[in-house]
Amino acid sequence: MKLLFLLLCCIASFAPANAQRNVILIIADDLGTDYLGFYEDRADTAPMPNIRKLLARGVRFQNTMSAPLCSPTRAGILTGRYGFRTGVGAVVEMGTVGSLDTAEMTIPRLLNLFAPSGIAKANIGKWHLQSPMPTSNLIFPNRMGYDHYAGNFSGQLASYTNWSKVTNGVSSTSTAYATTETANDAISWIKAQNAKPFFLWLAFNAPHTPFHLPPTNLHSYKTLSGSTADIQANPKSYFKASLEALDTEIGRLMDSLQALKKLDSTDIIFIGDNGNTQSVAQITTRNRAKGTIYQYGVKVPFIIAGPSVINPNRVSAALVNTVDIFATVLELFGFGAWQTRISASKPVDSKSLLPIIQNRATEVRPWAFTEIFSITPDLTNDGKTIRNAAYKLIRFDNGNQEFYNLLTDPNEASNLFLRTLSATERANYNYLCGELSTLTGTTVCNTALSVEETRADDVPRIAPNPASTVLRVSWNDTLPFSYKFTSIDGKVVKEGLSLQDIDVANVARGAYFLTVSKENKTFVEKILIRK
Repeated sequence: MKLLFLLLCCIASFAPANAQRNVILIIADDLGTDYLGFYEDRADTAPMPNIRKLLARGVRFQNTMSAPLCSPTRAGILTGRYGFRTGVGAVVEMGTVGSLDTAEMTIPRLLNLFAPSGIAKANIGKWHLQSPMPTSNLIFPNRMGYDHYAGNFSGQLASYTNWSKVTNGVSSTSTAYATTETANDAISWIKAQNAKPFFLWLAFNAPHTPFHLPPTNLHSYKTLSGSTADIQANPKSYFKASLEALDTEIGRLMDSLQALKKLDSTDIIFIGDNGNTQSVAQITTRNRAKGTIYQYGVKVPFIIAGPSVINPNRVSAALVNTVDIFATVLELFGFGAWQTRISASKPVDSKSLLPIIQNRATEVRPWAFTEIFSITPDLTNDGKTIRNAAYKLIRFDNGNQEFYNLLTDPNEASNLFLRTLSATERANYNYLCGELSTLTGTTVCNTALSVEETRADDVPRIAPNPASTVLRVSWNDTLPFSYKFTSIDGKVVKEGLSLQDIDVANVARGAYFLTVSKENKTFVEKILIRK
């Protein structure tokens, strides 16, 4: 009887939380951080009061890395896997290879395994993961796990007021303003779910081209004429009008959630899929925007807001990647054992951000990675990049490498390889190129790089490695250093201050990243603990 009572209590405590859980992922198309007004690189900003409201209820992530183009970012979110694993490395175009394999394990498929028919799942808006031809492909969103799909299948609308709309495999023509139609579809679908928990992937086309004049009730840019000549002369003004129209419709969505009494039980994730296009870029360096693996092409806005956020109105400096949304969504629904449903032949790169939004950790990964690769190789633009908290390494497919200190040079204006590297820079380069080589299975390190002469105590000597009880760090013994052990999955397991010896007797067997810092110098080394 006692066992039955405990079982009933567990069921009772789990059921209400699960029944109330909703998650909406809102994707803005071609949106970097500088137009929003609440990022550190804010410049010529647009009015976005409704998205700004998410800040008070959430966590704003400062260092989020996406893929540099629409399709690979979406494929990474849906599967939790980097492009070199899914084969989606660039824009999916009509009739080309490089589409997402329909056999991939996806968020909606896993949610259905976790709670068969218990969670409603819809994808509304832009798909852009497979070619729309043949027309039998139009049912693919449903076959990949969604109960409902409505939106534009391809990457770009020919017109925001005359576009091809697919609803559960059936194509039609819509003359409604696309941003409004997408919001309408989302609101109607949410209403139809009644009390059923839901996951909604809501992918707006805005502010992606074609630049245009939105309906006047959606924005405040009343002097724009909407003529072709004016749009070509002032693309930034139309970009901002499109952004404000997007924000207005997101506000209407949130008002509907409030009216339906669902806002307080809904976690909202807002993100851009890549940086701004070159025609509206606010950086002076050319060819560094969407479609490139420079920061302006891959640094995107990212907010998670809602009931799951502990101590909201926070800013996180953690390194995150858009693939991390995969594990985060699953775990927001309580599916903590999703890894058991993933084939070992399909490794997942996603790291759940729950420890950050629940205020239990400050980071989940020691580095972030992204890439671009085309169907027809573009050796000067295609490549891979990896960064840690301070440094970023870019390796293009033609073999060229660039290396930047993002703390002092966030716009990547000064390639550190154009001069002799300091010992700190070389140590970070060695770490990043080693991790990139391990991840991709290719050798990318340049052992011929020149390094300036330094005193022996400028570089820490860490031994033994592997270690079992004590790890000795020899690094100018007169000054203490801070240290932090991070597990491979990003969890901090030990941290503190030391002059030399670090006690690792209570650190479990395994591989860790050891970060040591002193006087604005930081070194990272992989450490094996053996017992």
